[in-house]
Amino acid sequence: MRPPHVRTAVLLALALSLSGCAAGPSLEDQGEVTAPPGDSRSLTVGSAGFTESDLLAQMYALLLEDAGYRTKILSVTNRELYEPALENGQIDVVPEYAATFADWLNAKANGADAPTVGSPDLATTMTALRTLAAPRGLTVLDPGRAVDQNAFAVTAAYAAQHRLKTLSDLGAARLPVRLAAGDECVRRPYCAPGLAKVYGIEVTAVDPKGVGTTQAKQAVQSGQDQLVLTTTTDATLDDFGLVLLADDKNLQNADHIVPVVNRARAGSARVTEALDRLNTVLTTADLAELNERVDSWRRLPEDVARNYLAGKGLIPG
Repeated sequence: MRPPHVRTAVLLALALSLSGCAAGPSLEDQGEVTAPPGDSRSLTVGSAGFTESDLLAQMYALLLEDAGYRTKILSVTNRELYEPALENGQIDVVPEYAATFADWLNAKANGADAPTVGSPDLATTMTALRTLAAPRGLTVLDPGRAVDQNAFAVTAAYAAQHRLKTLSDLGAARLPVRLAAGDECVRRPYCAPGLAKVYGIEVTAVDPKGVGTTQAKQAVQSGQDQLVLTTTTDATLDDFGLVLLADDKNLQNADHIVPVVNRARAGSARVTEALDRLNTVLTTADLAELNERVDSWRRLPEDVARNYLAGKGLIPG
């Protein structure tokens, strides 16, 4: 017998097969939107193919198995592919990020130039997200405590020297900084412009080394730059002697982790109850530590996920 939990790698042929239905059914044809929530006994959990998404997908699958479902994991690295697959029922549940997914669905429905609907306020973001998801046959479950959003870091020595704990502290110190980030940071409202507008931080230049890349962190570590754009679940900050500065005025949107399910296949209360068990347990710090175990310690995502859930008493040890 095969083990109940199967991780399915997606090769080019599968990606191409999904792309053939990438447009998804028209909203007018989605009869399942008004049908009763479904409860398929065999569920496919989607992953976006990076470490954190793999870990979350593994945890979802393990929790669903514990609730009596058969599961497999499908890794599709492109949202343009996996979201239509979620609408079509080829994928039944995926871990998503509230504000990012809300803005993505909004652009899909209203055009790339539509005003963003993601917000630093979680309740506002969730209302917008659920409003956009429902006509597509998708149900957005409750968000958990874990948040993966843009964040800014400096060296621990720099923070100690200037007594910095928050981005407000950096602005008040009137320290000009070079920022290691993606080149789009120059114009993104949540990056350099937002740092100036919300915090009064003087960004003298954006060093285009990417978001949270090794090169970006090394540039700050060496003193070439003073500030780096990364994420709140970055597992390697300690390796570079870096610390996050708190976003104390909520510049970033509410990118809380949320499960999104296909309503017709996985919209039941039983699925919701199984996945909701993670909400009060998994924190941002936990997620960063789990990422580190995979990325730095070279542990398998399934083993890390299983050990975490068992350690929290959510599945048998």
